[in-house]
Amino acid sequence: MERRKFIKTGGLVSIAGLLIPSIILESCKKKGMDMSNMATTSISIKEGSFSTLLPILPFVSPIEISSLTAQQSVSQPFIGHNSTLLGYHSGILGPMIKAKNGDSISIAFSNQLSEETNIHWHGLMIPQAMDGHPDHSVSAGSSFNYQFTINQRAGMYWYHPHPEMKTAKQVFMGLAGAFIVNDLEEENLKLPNGEYEIPLVIQDKRINYDYSLNYSPTETDKMNGYFGEHILVNGLYSTYKEVETTYYRLRVLNGSTARIYNLALSNNSSFEVIGSDGGLLASPEKVTSLLLAPGERVDLLIDFNGQAIGSELYLQSNKFDGGMIQGTEQFKLLKFIVTKKSSQTFSLPSILSSIPLINANPSLKVRSWVLGGGMSGMGSMSGMNSMVMPHTINNKTYVSTEILASVKAGDTEIWEIDNSMNTEIHPIHIHGVQFQVLSRTGGRNQLIASEKGWKDTVLLLANEKVRLIMTFPQNKGKFVLHCHNLEHEDSGMMVNFEII
Repeated sequence: MERRKFIKTGGLVSIAGLLIPSIILESCKKKGMDMSNMATTSISIKEGSFSTLLPILPFVSPIEISSLTAQQSVSQPFIGHNSTLLGYHSGILGPMIKAKNGDSISIAFSNQLSEETNIHWHGLMIPQAMDGHPDHSVSAGSSFNYQFTINQRAGMYWYHPHPEMKTAKQVFMGLAGAFIVNDLEEENLKLPNGEYEIPLVIQDKRINYDYSLNYSPTETDKMNGYFGEHILVNGLYSTYKEVETTYYRLRVLNGSTARIYNLALSNNSSFEVIGSDGGLLASPEKVTSLLLAPGERVDLLIDFNGQAIGSELYLQSNKFDGGMIQGTEQFKLLKFIVTKKSSQTFSLPSILSSIPLINANPSLKVRSWVLGGGMSGMGSMSGMNSMVMPHTINNKTYVSTEILASVKAGDTEIWEIDNSMNTEIHPIHIHGVQFQVLSRTGGRNQLIASEKGWKDTVLLLANEKVRLIMTFPQNKGKFVLHCHNLEHEDSGMMVNFEII
């Protein structure tokens, strides 16, 4: 069902076949019912043998890349089987661009798809005309030159399409790539690099009988998110990586359209979080698990010292409290095999970066963005007449000509993202600015390790509210705030704001 038709008909669809299990979960919990045998995630993960060598995505400098083409392609994410998909070159995932702060980027983009598309440079603070706003889509058979200067701190960013109502499909089908920025502060830390620095792009996919990627969301999928049963890492299914007994730096991007990963090691070892969306944290944060929502990135250090030669362990996703839609199963993402003793030495620095905290002055303007929609009219457990509403922000779905907020370049504001009346999960991404997370109330009721630095995407679980603080750059024009569950975004969970 198209979003405009959904809205035109009042946004109300009978519950038959569209039941959101998290609502049932909450009701059952209140009645003291045992939920241990209830249905799990809508699509259960199918693990393979982890016998495929992890591809290490090569870094490409801005000088080495002058063009990107969105096109239909054939690749082998499942070894031995050709899969039809989309790519920015002849294969899944685009080149991993590695630039320095201050570098100039000039990329000629060509759209060889049968529909409009564009490129959003997720996390980069660049001029509005280059950001990949849905208004700036490139029609089929046309081209556009992306030109901008990198003007921000080191970190892992990424690029993907952002056409209105088509983002989820195009990302799922293969149009995505990582974008690494380096700077002098990071270089001086002498963090693990070369073969000891491993970028990981994690995605879940559904496939057809012929191994082509299958993006065919039902109305239920559009409400909950589209989940795949196969996990790809760096574009390949069921992979392994040989490691030595030393520290490795894992730079992880959740490139899925909806699935959240609760990153952990299978032996329950701790690891260090050293960075998030907007680069390095002030100091390392030791954890044993970490939630990573679609669109988010995290920079990790894993120490394989003390592991026996020949031993195996996994990077996996642990269960978490995500209702009955997400977090209901544990599954493996990537196998590590310890193959040899390392001669490398690395000392974890106690200080990583200087992050000036933005002053949350009581006089600052506070804006509230209330997340809504999903399930309403909850009835009894039998014979419900509940209704499904479109996902909204401030009771609105996306209209390209409507601007909900105007902010002044250089001003600092506090934005409250309010999911406190909602049983659904929403990762919220704001274009054109990096922010700091001040607080979380309700739900987990605290910040997690990766939220103690600069961010552009923040996860709200059920019944949570976060307060964000940000200073708007001089890049004037229209930007968007949206849910990075891309099925939610495409069904209208997005609003415009402008920097003036």
